[in-house]
Amino acid sequence: MRLFEAYRKEAKAQKLLDRRTFKHAAQLATIPLARRSQLAKEILEDGTAVTRERLTALGQAKIAYAAFALHLAKVHGAQAFASIVPQGAPRPTASTSLRKDYAYLFERFYGFLNIQPGDPMGYMVFDEIDKSASHVLLGQVGSYFIKTNQGRVRSRLIIPEPFFVHSDLTTLIQVADIIAYTISWGLRLKGMNSPKRNELEPVTREVLSLRFRHETETRVTWGYKVIEDLRPALPAAP
Repeated sequence: MRLFEAYRKEAKAQKLLDRRTFKHAAQLATIPLARRSQLAKEILEDGTAVTRERLTALGQAKIAYAAFALHLAKVHGAQAFASIVPQGAPRPTASTSLRKDYAYLFERFYGFLNIQPGDPMGYMVFDEIDKSASHVLLGQVGSYFIKTNQGRVRSRLIIPEPFFVHSDLTTLIQVADIIAYTISWGLRLKGMNSPKRNELEPVTREVLSLRFRHETETRVTWGYKVIEDLRPALPAAP
């Protein structure tokens, strides 16, 4: 069944992979797939029909679902990019220019497209937010690609106007949501010092395997970038 049928809204990673999911999954030994599917479907169809075995099956099914969705993306050639910003990172006071985390993301996306054969065009798909906030972001993205030198260069391969979609209708938005949630709670790269949730490891491995990597004679570029400060760089002193 589609998860929307069960939840009547998008099944966010926060719902699929929260601590309670792992607590329920660990209540009993691993349930065989056919039995697990049957029990999970029963509790999704009737939330009042709660039993220990059904709760365990649902928890195990959620974790397996997330890991399998990421594995399937990997098998079909998907590669992931992420701008990782600590919660306490300083942020700019003005909102007219594009934030640094987006700029880094576009830089790496352009680098990925630039090494593909045939000069493909890349397009951006955003999870739709409040309409006024979407218009603000649309203006910032447009200004970046039109008014900055780097943006004009990158618009050669990136369509400079993003698409906004309803996440509950667009499957790959949920995949991106799982990646973002797992990075936030389970993945720790250099410079990321917050505690992590070790139980997320099966999903974290899949997220790490999707990370874009490109090596040249002089450097290695990774698709996941930790950004400690979102404020624009100050001009050099004369």
